[in-house]
Amino acid sequence: MNVPRNEYPRPQFARSDWLCLNGTWQFEVDAGDSGIERGLKDRELAGSIVVPFCPESKLSGVENHDFMNAVWYRRTVTIPPEWKGQRVLLHFGAVDYDATVWVNGQEAGRHRGGWCRFTCELHGLAAPGDEVVIVVRARDDMRIPKPNGKQATKYHPHGCDYLRTTGIWQTVWMEPVPPTRIERPRVTPDLANSCFRLVVPIVGPRTDLRLRATLLADGQQVVATETMLDQDFSGQCDLVIPRETRRLWSPADPFLYDLQLELINDDAQVVDMVSMYAGLRSVAIHGKAVLINGEPVFQRLVLDQGFYPEGILTAPDDEALIQDIRLSMEAGFNGARLHQKVFEERFLYHADRLGYLCWGEFGDWGIDKHNTHATIITQWLEALARDYSHPCIIGWCGLNESWISRSDRIDGLDDLTLGVFLAAKAMDPTRPVLDASGGAHRVLVTDIWDSHDYEQDATQFGKNHAVEANQKPFTNQSEPADRPWNTVYRNQPYFVSEFGGALWNPHAKPDDEAWGYGSRPKTMEQFLERFEQLCGVLLDDPHMFGYCYTQLTDVFQEQNGLFFFDRSPKFDLSRLRGIQSRPAAIETISDTGASGIPQDALVGRGNLL
Repeated sequence: MNVPRNEYPRPQFARSDWLCLNGTWQFEVDAGDSGIERGLKDRELAGSIVVPFCPESKLSGVENHDFMNAVWYRRTVTIPPEWKGQRVLLHFGAVDYDATVWVNGQEAGRHRGGWCRFTCELHGLAAPGDEVVIVVRARDDMRIPKPNGKQATKYHPHGCDYLRTTGIWQTVWMEPVPPTRIERPRVTPDLANSCFRLVVPIVGPRTDLRLRATLLADGQQVVATETMLDQDFSGQCDLVIPRETRRLWSPADPFLYDLQLELINDDAQVVDMVSMYAGLRSVAIHGKAVLINGEPVFQRLVLDQGFYPEGILTAPDDEALIQDIRLSMEAGFNGARLHQKVFEERFLYHADRLGYLCWGEFGDWGIDKHNTHATIITQWLEALARDYSHPCIIGWCGLNESWISRSDRIDGLDDLTLGVFLAAKAMDPTRPVLDASGGAHRVLVTDIWDSHDYEQDATQFGKNHAVEANQKPFTNQSEPADRPWNTVYRNQPYFVSEFGGALWNPHAKPDDEAWGYGSRPKTMEQFLERFEQLCGVLLDDPHMFGYCYTQLTDVFQEQNGLFFFDRSPKFDLSRLRGIQSRPAAIETISDTGASGIPQDALVGRGNLL
């Protein structure tokens, strides 16, 4: 049987033995969310679907574009008998939005949130060799405020919102694990001390166990260490890399070390083993520059929303993920804002391999941000925990365009913005955090200042971002005069994190709902001249550490991409690449070179907070 998306879904924390459960499942729409009362949990379902594609997508075989308050899945699976003696984990890459899982009629787990994976341990419910019936209910009532990203709350895609995703949209798989096992480690590169710092959570009894960590480069052992596990919940160790074998991860040379972790008992037997990889690099702030490995690297980013014509939020295959990165790089970009979506881990894996810089973001749109919602903090923490060890991620941002009401009250958005920021800083003190992209910077502690500016006239665009003249960078929303404490600019690094976005689609028909920002260029040459002028304003600005152009591809009705929705190019990529290849001003300032960088900035311990 041809199993879709059958590549291992979690390359940075991998076990050799696993079973992909993608493919045909029974399926039924539960429009009134009355499935429990109507017995859907316990009976065969009426239709079928191809997992992991959502029922709205063509690739799912369903292609239902209406609202689906709940959907049900059912599949019978035989757990491999050769897994005898081990416990079985059932993993879901992502299910939108509120999932309940039953195994053989017994509830095995629940999870809320459509962006991140969750796991059900089947111990006590099923064992290797058993035939099991897996039933999943996914509730996704679009009338309830929740972080949907760019999913439309009206029937048709409109404005900046696109076709919805309901239910399972990432890989489902099983794997066997021992009773005492390694959970996902946190790998922190420490460039100044030439080492990786490991925190390895352990689940289960840990008496008389040792943790062995081995670092390899090109298949050869670089360093290994062992540590006894005490009664803490995690094993910790440092892998110090000899200077002569040290190799940094960077966009120019995205070198990755292989990392093997083993739990070993007193009899020298390996109890559990996982494989990983790691990149040795630092991210730091020095003045107005954001440094990679102690050097200013101008971030030529593109806005990537991660939608696909036939798969919606799910890439049709692994090659499509690679293609998006390669197309971006061929157009002259060195990274992306992963916008209003927590991208699947395979994308980050390829970004790690290819040296593609990414800002990790969250699909927060759709939540009622004027009230305090614990769920967005919880889901944001899940995303941070999942993606912490990926070297391609060089910054975090949990909120986008968080407009606020003007009053003298501290509203729920103040609390939410601060909470999202503090969650990222507590989880990860090694990367800069932007409090709210393109919104009102609500707190004094944001590491980065940004704005969204879709001004199409390059002269006015330049005036908007003349920091020396304005004293404070361009801000998207002005604040009441009696609340200056919210908008104090502390000379943070600054970038325009959305700009451009002009529509170009010579195939658009007059009655199409195609749109872009600002006036539409009359010719392709006029578009390219505008692109060059706008990029030039930001490249030549010594106060600017990067930019993010809107956007990589068209997405449904929003047709302002550099590529069509099917990824065919609109423009000569060598022309786009040439426009962006000129040196940026901040990269040529001599006093920000590596020789002038203090050690604490080099490892990301400078003024990040």
